[in-house]
Amino acid sequence: MPTEVAAASVTDLDRVVADLHAAFMDDPVLCWAFPDEGRRRRYGRHYFEMQARRLVPGGLAWRAEGGGVLWAGAGRWCESPLEALRLGASTFRGLWPRGGRVARGLLGIESRHPREPHLYLAVVGVRPERQGQGLGTALLGPGLAEADRLGLPAYLESSNERNVPLYERHGFEVTEEVRLPSGPPVWLMWRPAGADLRAE
Repeated sequence: MPTEVAAASVTDLDRVVADLHAAFMDDPVLCWAFPDEGRRRRYGRHYFEMQARRLVPGGLAWRAEGGGVLWAGAGRWCESPLEALRLGASTFRGLWPRGGRVARGLLGIESRHPREPHLYLAVVGVRPERQGQGLGTALLGPGLAEADRLGLPAYLESSNERNVPLYERHGFEVTEEVRLPSGPPVWLMWRPAGADLRAE
């Protein structure tokens, strides 16, 4: 199937959310937060809806048949207090009685987020039936090109070890491996400004 990546707009929100939600149904961190599949389907979707509504209007989101990617611009990686409250309210019921542990783990990851200006790869996902066909690489391309154009580094948190080599091929380096409380590890990864340019 051909890979055609296009900028995502607010009219694409439902499609982007559906693709990201399908891509992450078996994600280790999402499974840790929501062990019950029914809750994972319901409350996981809330998370991707909130992220898409926040980030797509920023102009750093792309879609393709079967996948999508959301970036945050420099200084825009963190939810506002109101956005954090809405996200927490929409998912807290689904996390009960694990809410404290999950919140502690995720806040620990967020506390390590670099303060230096950078583009943040908030989420990239490909539906299971489209994985292994180069779609993830294609979706990463426009955001990495924008980081290079702006002369900015990029940052991400990988919740799945099998994706780490993909990011490394695009200039990211693991800076830290953090284990969530009674849960899986998360790999924090940094891509220096102009990483692709230096590799040529």
